[in-house]
Amino acid sequence: MTRVSVELVPRSRSGLRAELAEVAAHLRGVDTINVPDLTRYSLRSWAGCGFARPGFAAIPHLRAVDFNPREPLPFLPLLAQHGIDEVLVITGDAPADMSARVYDVDAVDLIRRLKREAPHLRVYAGLDPYRQSFVRERDYLARKLDAGACGLFTQPFFDLRVADTWADLVPEGLPVWWGATSILTEASLNYWRARNHAVFPRSFTPTLACNRAFAADLLHFARQRGQHAYFMPVKVNVLEYLGGLLDEQAAPLRQDAV
Repeated sequence: MTRVSVELVPRSRSGLRAELAEVAAHLRGVDTINVPDLTRYSLRSWAGCGFARPGFAAIPHLRAVDFNPREPLPFLPLLAQHGIDEVLVITGDAPADMSARVYDVDAVDLIRRLKREAPHLRVYAGLDPYRQSFVRERDYLARKLDAGACGLFTQPFFDLRVADTWADLVPEGLPVWWGATSILTEASLNYWRARNHAVFPRSFTPTLACNRAFAADLLHFARQRGQHAYFMPVKVNVLEYLGGLLDEQAAPLRQDAV
């Protein structure tokens, strides 16, 4: 069965609770919440995921560079308290505040440690289709799977032809959460092209209609493969982005029909 996750940014406790209530009331197709761990906010991902329970499955993002390999992992007690048994491990960028302590630990290291210290957890790895060649990213994914990852979350796709290529490259039967995000300004579009080297079709435009059409197409893509969908709304209300798209019978939208 296809699962659908929405990423909610933990800017504040009250804001996160309000967004969770909105999703619960109006987006019945969402069964999972992802919470990223962003160093500019005080609410850590695992604490934010606690707010999502028990109404949703919850998946905190864990930045490997933040955890001292010689000290206990601080999030494990809270995960157990809230019955959270899935996590997404990323390496993590260096924080903007250089006074924050980081460690020489990458995603492979933390995945391996979690499988040793918390073997009950389902640990997902990340896949970035843009940061390096297909072969290097595939080999990096293989190392994370060898360390114990059970599946993967992708960075956002904007062209299903690129997603289809990756569908042929990942191991058959591997659980995959195919990602999509909203891009609603030319500045954001240019950022993704220049900074993240993302691939866009010529037909893409930074409009809500285009983003909704692609979200519907990506969900259909995931359902056809018996896999999962992961939506990351940015600078758009989650209902405006996904409202009406997640029903099991919803057909892919064409942009000119929105």
